[in-house]
Amino acid sequence: MADQPVNQNSSGEIDLGQLFQMIGRGFQRFFNFIGSIFKGIFHIVMLFLLFVQKNIIVIAAAIIIGGIGGFILDKVLPEKYISRMVVEPNFNSVQQLYNNIAFYNDLAEAQDSVSLATALNITEHEAASIEEIFADSYSDENQKIKLFDQFIRGLDTTTVKAIDYENYLNNFNSMDARFHQISMISTDNRVAKKAQPAIINSISVNEYFKLQKRINDENLDLQDTIYRKQLEELDSLQSLYRTVLVKEADKPMQGTSINMAETGESRSRELALVQEKDVLKEKLVELNQERANKSTIINVISDFPTRGVEQKGILSSYKFKLPLALLALVFGVLALLELNRYLKAYNQK
Repeated sequence: MADQPVNQNSSGEIDLGQLFQMIGRGFQRFFNFIGSIFKGIFHIVMLFLLFVQKNIIVIAAAIIIGGIGGFILDKVLPEKYISRMVVEPNFNSVQQLYNNIAFYNDLAEAQDSVSLATALNITEHEAASIEEIFADSYSDENQKIKLFDQFIRGLDTTTVKAIDYENYLNNFNSMDARFHQISMISTDNRVAKKAQPAIINSISVNEYFKLQKRINDENLDLQDTIYRKQLEELDSLQSLYRTVLVKEADKPMQGTSINMAETGESRSRELALVQEKDVLKEKLVELNQERANKSTIINVISDFPTRGVEQKGILSSYKFKLPLALLALVFGVLALLELNRYLKAYNQK
């Protein structure tokens, strides 16, 4: 009986020691796993360096030939110019804008200068100079916040609680932006300005958007009439209050406290009328601003410049693109040859 506690303590010490051993083995396996990852990465890097060392002459020749060829192409080929225009589509016309731009770009890539010249109302020679046309959204963080504010105003309380700004940004795409940038790359630095009217008119002549604009104009005119009518009624009511105050002031001073209370109440009502008039005036200002923003189906915020800007920079130069392309080609061919040798050796085993 006296030896039983000692046996329990010994068993507890043994169990605790085993626990520490298990923890130690777990850490050792973990660090071995991390080490194997770094060893694998190091092995891959060394294989790549050995591959480069083995084929250094071919790789260097591809880079040199690509650099010389790119230099010659930069000198021989005509300069490319880029022109940009910023627009604000109204009445949900942004999808049509992107569809039209994609259509123009398809014609340019297909080198169908006849169809492109007809679509943009330019000459075939000018259409042939167009290399690429594309559009992308033009928005910053402040504009996204304003769009989010407008978005949640049209939702009910339950839906607003389920949507936050981060979720809105995750689902934000180029179609949701207020402003959009249209870019044209061509060898003729004046063709973008000539094509601008056709690009804008291709949206403006759409019957659906014309109907939406006409209905919007009628609604704005109706709202303007209502606001101005309310202002006239408030002016008449304010004039009536002033007339009452004048007549009350002309009466004999009987019941001074009552007269003062009534006068204070009239003043309070007149102040409320003034505040209501200020609210209506602010609404008229907002109405005029909306009328200005939606006076056309597509607003041109910034026109195409008269002359395009020459594309510069190493990324747009053939001295960079051609060596990179040849280097990728050489690496691909050498990798296939190396794979073929490995498969033959594996088959012999």
